[in-house]
Amino acid sequence: MRSGSTKTITKMKHHWELYLLVLLPVLYLIIFKYVPMVGVQIAFKDFNIIKGIWGSQWVGFKHFQLFFDSPNFWLLIKNTVTISVYSLAAGFPIPIILALALNELRTGIFKKSVQMITYAPHFISTVVMVSIVMLMLSPHVGVVDRLFTFFNIPTTNFMGVPEFFKSIYVWSGVWQEMGYASIIYIAALAGVDPSLYEAARIDGASRWKKIIHIDLPSLLPITIIMLILSLGSIMGVGFEKIYLMQNALNLSSSEVISTYVYKVGLIGANFSFSSAVGLFNSMINLILLLIVNFIARRVSQTSLW
Repeated sequence: MRSGSTKTITKMKHHWELYLLVLLPVLYLIIFKYVPMVGVQIAFKDFNIIKGIWGSQWVGFKHFQLFFDSPNFWLLIKNTVTISVYSLAAGFPIPIILALALNELRTGIFKKSVQMITYAPHFISTVVMVSIVMLMLSPHVGVVDRLFTFFNIPTTNFMGVPEFFKSIYVWSGVWQEMGYASIIYIAALAGVDPSLYEAARIDGASRWKKIIHIDLPSLLPITIIMLILSLGSIMGVGFEKIYLMQNALNLSSSEVISTYVYKVGLIGANFSFSSAVGLFNSMINLILLLIVNFIARRVSQTSLW
């Protein structure tokens, strides 16, 4: 036992630079991710700001029950799941397709131009992105409205129609993130042994067959990992963009758990209730992550753990 401990200490001393490098991320996780979890207990209390977290009265699952009995419960679940699944269905395969297409462009200014054009939107802030979307779809002055008018197509207030909200949210997100999301797949394709392509070329394989028999199998492990992570956060629809795109007309389609928690918890100052809703959302994500990881490990032998 002592011998093992001595070897570990010796190894740490020998590679102290690496441990020092890891120290800051570990401290970040502990301070900002694990320590705040102590505050989760207010979901089971009637939080009183004067008494504080420790002095507030325990009420058990009262706030969870209030949320389940709320008339907004099924609307929030429906909108959250629908937007997440829609985003996953539209946004997950497109970066893979883009990576495969860029991989076929071996050299040249065209490939670099496509990479720059598709990567750039990722660095646009959410506020600016939403402003661009709203200006383009604005009635009477927006680009889309002008095009519809030019072709004598009836126009409408797109941001005010609940049925259009999800598509606007999802496809603007796909446009913004597809280039950046494709980087990890491009990196995976860069690690493919060139001799495989040479052998396929000698055998007379077309580009399509190279993609099917070489590229896609090479991408399969990382694709499964990314799919597990995506499905594990399917209830975690981002707050900022949806909140900025919301208005009184599209609220029935745009109200999700994250915006509801913000309105009830911060604006309404009902901290215990909003904590209960947020904890419920996180637990659903955790359960989904465990299930998807288990299925992936059984089916493909590739998983997070």
